[in-house]
Amino acid sequence: MPRKSERTRQRIVEAANQLFYYKGYHRTSFSDVVAAAGVPRGNIYYYFKSKDDILKAAIDYRMDRIGGMLQGWTESYRTPIERIKRFLGILPGSVDSLRRYGCPMGSLNTELGKEQSELQCKARALFTLFEDWLADELAELGYAGPARELARRMIAWGQGVSVLTHVHGDAEFLHREVRVMERLIDKLAAGEDDCLIG
Repeated sequence: MPRKSERTRQRIVEAANQLFYYKGYHRTSFSDVVAAAGVPRGNIYYYFKSKDDILKAAIDYRMDRIGGMLQGWTESYRTPIERIKRFLGILPGSVDSLRRYGCPMGSLNTELGKEQSELQCKARALFTLFEDWLADELAELGYAGPARELARRMIAWGQGVSVLTHVHGDAEFLHREVRVMERLIDKLAAGEDDCLIG
């Protein structure tokens, strides 16, 4: 694909990705994507035959970004506890958008899970990417229990915090919960393995 063509496709994907988060997948139209991407309507059909195809590309885009972010953390932070706390830092770092729109991964999976199980299966990979990374970090931290179960529990806690922050518009609640999670991770690092999973 020529370079200009790649840039146009990328612009469409980035615009759609943002719209799917802000408006939801079902409430976003082709016209919305055209307007946000600033490309002629016919250009979108050159790259994507359907809105589902755009969503698949947007999920791939998110996967690439998340994978790059996780790799960056692995390279930038020396210890697993530093990396896990950086993971927890996603919540306060995104508090304004979480308060307005909820979690981009959680809301997308919930929306798709109601009617479009095939697309939801693809979107679920966003969570799996975090789960795999977090389970590896917990194992390296020395957690003796089932690291994947604990990774999933931590993600579930973060999702609950995201939902309630969105429902109540309460940023302080989010910050308090993150501090609790950080303290529990400190206990885990000190060998108190049962502090998060009994």
